[in-house]
Amino acid sequence: MDHAELDGMPEPVVLALVVCDGRCLVSVGRSLVYRFDVDDIGMRNLAIVALTDAGRRVDEVAALFGLTATYVSMLRGRARAQGSAGLVRRRGRPRKLSDRQVSQARVWSGQGQTQQVIADRLGVAQSVISDLLARLAPVPVQEPLPATDATEPAEGTVPAGSVLAAPVAAQPHDDVEAIMGEVEPVGSEPVGTPPGTPVAGFAGSARIATGAHRCRYAGAMLLFPYLHRVGAEAIFGTLTGGPARRYDDLAVLSTATISFALGTDTVEGTKHLRRAEAGAAVGLAMTPELATLRARLSALADNADPLRLQRAFAAGMLATDPAGEAVYFVDDHFVAYSGARPVAKGWNTKRRHAQPGRDDTLVVDARGRAVVFGSGEPTGLASTLPGVLAQLRKILGPDAPILLGFDRGGAYPAAFTTCRDAGAGWVTYRRAPLVATTATPVQASISRAGVQVQVMLADEAMQIKGYGAARQLTLFENDAPVLQVLTSDTTATAVDLLYWLRARWRIENMFKYASEHNGIDALADYAMDIGPDTRMVKNPARLASRKTLATAQAELATAERALPQLLNGQGTPKQKNAALPGAHRRIEAATAAVEDAKTALRPVPAKVLATDLDPGAKRARPRLARRGLQMVLRLLAFNAEAWLAEHFNAYLADPDEYRAIARNLLHLGGQVDYTTQTITVTLDRPDSPRVARALQLLTEELNATPARLPGDRRPLTYQLAGT
Repeated sequence: MDHAELDGMPEPVVLALVVCDGRCLVSVGRSLVYRFDVDDIGMRNLAIVALTDAGRRVDEVAALFGLTATYVSMLRGRARAQGSAGLVRRRGRPRKLSDRQVSQARVWSGQGQTQQVIADRLGVAQSVISDLLARLAPVPVQEPLPATDATEPAEGTVPAGSVLAAPVAAQPHDDVEAIMGEVEPVGSEPVGTPPGTPVAGFAGSARIATGAHRCRYAGAMLLFPYLHRVGAEAIFGTLTGGPARRYDDLAVLSTATISFALGTDTVEGTKHLRRAEAGAAVGLAMTPELATLRARLSALADNADPLRLQRAFAAGMLATDPAGEAVYFVDDHFVAYSGARPVAKGWNTKRRHAQPGRDDTLVVDARGRAVVFGSGEPTGLASTLPGVLAQLRKILGPDAPILLGFDRGGAYPAAFTTCRDAGAGWVTYRRAPLVATTATPVQASISRAGVQVQVMLADEAMQIKGYGAARQLTLFENDAPVLQVLTSDTTATAVDLLYWLRARWRIENMFKYASEHNGIDALADYAMDIGPDTRMVKNPARLASRKTLATAQAELATAERALPQLLNGQGTPKQKNAALPGAHRRIEAATAAVEDAKTALRPVPAKVLATDLDPGAKRARPRLARRGLQMVLRLLAFNAEAWLAEHFNAYLADPDEYRAIARNLLHLGGQVDYTTQTITVTLDRPDSPRVARALQLLTEELNATPARLPGDRRPLTYQLAGT
């Protein structure tokens, strides 16, 4: 049967749009479903959303109305979020205040705040608030009911006597949602705190009030005592990011720090954490989503000075837990860049060749804890040392003793002079080759970690060209010198200086550990400033001139060698006399060529601007502000873990494995109980008895000086679950 349609089949439902006399007619099959004016955009949008909700495909409806499928999807999103009001163009002047801001203003007015104060907080004129309150009365403040002691509030509820039930003072950055731009109604904190009032204080709406939460990252909460000791809350409070409602700045920064401590090498790695359980570890019902966390960290970084933040954390660390020795180690850490941008090149010591990348210069103390850092284009330790040394001097003060240890990469007179100008001593290895020693080596011994070591050292004074007087130590093994140490310290014993310089590997261990576990090598921002390449590069013209000079000098040497060869060679005196004028002319010509080559070389500069060689030469300079803030948080996580590991090893007594065991404890599960008065962290008992015993003793030590979460007034209490 050759029919397009079989008998009894329903007619196909065709979606059609007809424009007639300025009216749009939309039909489905034989039924007219919409009729509206051509310029009625609101009715058109309603028809589009209704048709797609009825099951018509988005691309089909978009083609019918001459729109893109993306725009139709946007209309559907508006309808879901705002209803029909989101599809109709608002007529007249836009509103000064949103519905949330109106509610906010009424609450503040009911609490007794003046109209001018409310107007300043909402960023409008005082007349707008006056008209609003004339139309809508202020919201009266309801007195909170006293909390009863007989029962405990249910999980997720707010007790009547808690600070959440009472109004909380609003911070400037808590007024507006980061993405939606909306204001959450908050109140002002009551004057005076009656006895028995809970001491918890919350800023963002995502903060946990009360309840018991299972947390697979409960062990990471062992880091908060360190953050409390170095004053993380006060230091984080100096940052000003974008406005927020749900997650305050302290919550965002704490989330990022704990995430880096848990081993997420990038911000994107936080999406692999269980948000609810990770939130319980930082006092939040749920950690921010990746997009929110990335945007909030970027906003905080754009208004921050990362180096000042790091100095503040370092000052707090050294004030509460000094290193015990005034020895610091500095070194460069090259991080390769594999992208397509024209980034400056540096020497990659791991691959032994030049690569595009950046250079981080870090200073650690005698215990291997990060103190200060600097980031920039690859240069060399002699170039980057002044910046980090100036930061270190700001932290320690102008008169504090400093002995700076570094490797051969900084063993140049310029670096020595920088240290002397900053009032710091220095110790480093001599660059090859070794020089002959004039002092007699003597045997010296030193005891470290209960082990006595004997060495043969020659100690002598010497002069360094471009610097001045210095001290040289030569280490002998099997009656032969194996290395030489240069230092400006003339008071310390030779064996102590040798020991401290060998301890420079602590900064190498820090680079290795922080790169592997805290992501200090991760690329945090793709944004770069691309401009003309203003570097001074080697001049090819000078290289060519030097090559010409070398060729002329080689010809002169050949001509000069030919003369004695002629005189001492075979041949009669008559033949030699006949050949002598030619040999002399050859020497004279070669000498003249050498002089001409030298004359031509003198005015040619050794280096020129890269743009002089190639007018289109470009240079990409990464923007380091966002990475700088993340670097501060990564180093904070590294130092916190190092502090925890040291205190844990005081009870474990395992110098070989204590760091790995402590790192594993950060992923120890447990339960976190939030009450109105305290936060109790109950950690799961480790399987190993010795680890469980050490952890039990560690919790007792931490409970002796209670710490707090950043942004929360409730003390932390740690305990270990029973067997």
